[in-house]
Amino acid sequence: MHRPADAGPISVEVSHIAATRDSPAEHAAALLEPLHQLLPFDGAWLALRDEVARGHHSLVSTGWDNRTAAYLDGPVVVDEIELLGMTRSHTPLRVADLSTPISELRSWAECLSPAGFREGLGMCLFAADGRLLGFLGLFTGSPTVPAPADRDLLAALGPALGRAIDPLRSATAAAQFVHAATAGVILTLSPDVLALPGLPDHAALRPGSPVLVAARETLDGPQTSFLAPAPTEPGGYLRVTVLDVPDDAPRHLTAIVVLSPSHDLQGLTHREFEVLGLLIAGYHNAPAARRLNVTPRTVATHIEHILIKLDADTRALAAVRAQRRGLYIPPALLAHPGSA
Repeated sequence: MHRPADAGPISVEVSHIAATRDSPAEHAAALLEPLHQLLPFDGAWLALRDEVARGHHSLVSTGWDNRTAAYLDGPVVVDEIELLGMTRSHTPLRVADLSTPISELRSWAECLSPAGFREGLGMCLFAADGRLLGFLGLFTGSPTVPAPADRDLLAALGPALGRAIDPLRSATAAAQFVHAATAGVILTLSPDVLALPGLPDHAALRPGSPVLVAARETLDGPQTSFLAPAPTEPGGYLRVTVLDVPDDAPRHLTAIVVLSPSHDLQGLTHREFEVLGLLIAGYHNAPAARRLNVTPRTVATHIEHILIKLDADTRALAAVRAQRRGLYIPPALLAHPGSA
């Protein structure tokens, strides 16, 4: 066994990297040096789990050719990580610790052993709230088994390593720009949502809710906002802000949805918010009247009042101002389309 690594400087450096505001990929690249001090690896793989593709998305993959890199990101490794129970453990494994001989593991038999690797350390990485983030593998061409002290040090570094590569950190940072945010989630390509670290859940943000349907429909550009009727909330509405996910977010994340109190409604009534939502959606007076089950003249009267309250000369300008200020109820949130 090689001499155990010096835990103090390595821990300090990893914690420092995790505390910076760089992207997960930049963090991963910076982590190579302290990880190499921990275990002088010949190949390193630090990757985010991709649940949609049932594979991984490499942040760092070094020490091998493109074929090996592609193999590691594929489904075989996911299956074996689960088979070995690593998704339920925060403890790193050495090859010597594996319950299954490497000759019986496809990733080793088909990829890692032919590439010249014989030992190493591997562990799943988790967020503070328990989310499985991805995997770290450090591989050596030497058969020397990493020291137990190095394995224990890597386990101790696990929380900091998880913080460093957590793709939701940037989403959380983006949500912090929403003033007085009270709840939030992250939309995915599936109907499911992810909790937004640092913000609580809310009934309006449960999968399939009308608010999330409207959020998926209204996102246009980096940010948009609208009002959701909420009789139990102060003012009777929640402001819903929809943010585009950061560029470094995983591919299956589509948008960030944040709730906050509604302020400065400029004297607009509930019906006027509904009319503005229909105007923004491109409705003219007659179809808007049918949607709201009122007469076209009633819609025209609402528009007259809206123009005064928004200090707009035209309905088009009123719609633009309402959209920019989030002063409208999207058609998806009309309580009973076609009824009074």
